[in-house]
Amino acid sequence: MIKVTHVTKTYDDGKVRVEALRGINVEIKNGEFTAIVGPSGSGKTTLLNIIGGLDTPTEGNVIIGETNIAQLSENQLIDFRLNHIGFVFQSYNLIPVLTAKENVEFLMLLQNKSEAERDERTTKLLKAVGLEDQINKKPNEMSGGQQQRVAVARALASKPDFILADEPTANLDSASTANLLDIMYRLNQEENMTFVFSTHDQRVIDRAKRVITVEDGKILSDIYT
Repeated sequence: MIKVTHVTKTYDDGKVRVEALRGINVEIKNGEFTAIVGPSGSGKTTLLNIIGGLDTPTEGNVIIGETNIAQLSENQLIDFRLNHIGFVFQSYNLIPVLTAKENVEFLMLLQNKSEAERDERTTKLLKAVGLEDQINKKPNEMSGGQQQRVAVARALASKPDFILADEPTANLDSASTANLLDIMYRLNQEENMTFVFSTHDQRVIDRAKRVITVEDGKILSDIYT
């Protein structure tokens, strides 16, 4: 489903040259629950961003399904992300003036889904993450754990091929983290939704079915648990 081949990423501002990724090769199949781990500066977030089309490789290919996203234009990447990839970020990235319902249905508006379809899917997703009673609340009226669950529902709203989660538990306490991981794991088990995490959180690593360790821009180990 996701095939990364010979990917490098170099940042060069004319004064400092940083090789963030050095010849990465990895495949991620449908239904995986995978954690990409490594110390700060290892390249794990860069790799996640390149898989998600938020950044482009200096060299190499990123093939999702039958599409090599490394060859897409910026406008093509925007459309591809909208229709194929769900994102969950450390900082939630909810729109503060919108309710939970409005945040979840926002991507479906961009996809030109009908009001009936948006309402049905939004209600279903907020119920799936245990927030049917928070549907009309805005982000500042919810806890961090609740906001992150809204973010998960929003990521699923566009019916993506997979979910990329960048440090999704970093701002959560133990109870909220356990709740969020339970939800994600259930979606993985019951709906075969693919999750790929970038994380240093041992609680996420312990739940992962596969742990890819990145160090100095290279894959150090790749272990199925």
